[in-house]
Amino acid sequence: QVQLVESGGGLVQPGGSLRLSCVDSGGTFNMDWMYWVRQAPGKEIEWVSGINSHGNGKYYSDSVKGRFTISRDNAKNTVYLEMTSLKFEDTAIYYCAKDKKGDLRGQGTQVTVSS
Repeated sequence: QVQLVESGGGLVQPGGSLRLSCVDSGGTFNMDWMYWVRQAPGKEIEWVSGINSHGNGKYYSDSVKGRFTISRDNAKNTVYLEMTSLKFEDTAIYYCAKDKKGDLRGQGTQVTVSS
């Protein structure tokens, strides 16, 4: 059973920054790859970023590379997504997930980029 809780979303102006957090209480965090995916209104879920269990392998979609940074703290069972230089098109519900497709995801946190 997936037990993921995201937080940190909000309303931000273009060019701004946000830091998302996701706490995993499922009990296997330290062994799992973790992912961030997002879903914009009317669109399918899109993979954003992934990190391996040790935190030394990080991967990004082309749409966020250079602007977003994924990290994790295994002592806190938490994965983060630092988002900078936010654009209108980054507006979406952001989910952390146990799989790249986002089938095993939390309830999400809304990020809205608007002036």
